[in-house]
Amino acid sequence: MTRNRSTIRCHGARRAHRGVTLIEVLIVVVILGIAGVMVIPSMANVGVLRIQSAVRTLVGDITYIQSEALANQSRYVMALGRVAQLNDEGVWEVVEGNGYTIFAPPPGAAAVNVASPIDVLFDPLDNGRPMSRDFTEEQFAGAQIEDVDFNDGELLIFDELGGPVLNLTSDDPGAGGSLRVVGTDSAFLVTVEAFTGRVEVIRVDP
Repeated sequence: MTRNRSTIRCHGARRAHRGVTLIEVLIVVVILGIAGVMVIPSMANVGVLRIQSAVRTLVGDITYIQSEALANQSRYVMALGRVAQLNDEGVWEVVEGNGYTIFAPPPGAAAVNVASPIDVLFDPLDNGRPMSRDFTEEQFAGAQIEDVDFNDGELLIFDELGGPVLNLTSDDPGAGGSLRVVGTDSAFLVTVEAFTGRVEVIRVDP
């Protein structure tokens, strides 16, 4: 008789573990709700963070070539609207695109051929790759470079003192200039001051 009661209690325990109480369901729903509130805004901010990454990359490259110009006593050129790509033969070529490429023309050069990779500066972290940024790459979340204006053109040129100048052969200081980096939900105005070459970044309306 004792064995039967034990058996009955055992079966009852098994039946109790098959169901879920209303309180447990409510706790799970609340936890999922809190997780959703925390995760969804974070996902929405991913695009903004990538646009900011594009801006930081651009500003970092500007300040890098400015310091290199001063250190090496040479002129450097950032050509906006030009990107380096590998062609079908595995050779680098410079084409029009959403980004920029940096050139290091030889001393005394009267101009830089932005359609040729001959004078392109190679990436110090990867000697086999030109120092060029293509903002169509996924890491930049489709950031667009717009409204480029450096001395009424798309060339930002630094002289041997790290200051912006009008062209490769002139010692006349450049007027500086600006551009916008635009994303789906945010935009940034990047300004390079005349004389000093100081870079300023301001968030603006897209």
